[in-house]
Amino acid sequence: MNQHAVHAFIASSPAPVRPILQKIRQTIRAAAPDAEEIISYRMPAYRLNGILLFFGLFKEHIGIYPPISGPPGLMKELAKY
Repeated sequence: MNQHAVHAFIASSPAPVRPILQKIRQTIRAAAPDAEEIISYRMPAYRLNGILLFFGLFKEHIGIYPPISGPPGLMKELAKY
C-alpha cells in the first residue's frame, strides 16, 4: 500500500478528526521525509529501515504507536500528541 491508502484512511475518517490525523501525518512527513507510507495492521504506518511508527483511529481516541525506540527528532515532534 502507499500514500494513497493513507490519504484514503484519513478521508474515510469522521470529519471532526480529519484535521488532527492530517496534522499527525504532516508532522511525521516533515520529521521523516524519506519514510514510506504504508497501511499495516489496518493503520497508517511509516517505514524507513524498519517501522518508525503507526497511528490509528478508534472510537474514543487516536493512538500513536512508536517502536520501542525511534529517531530522537521524530519522538520529540510527536511528544505533544
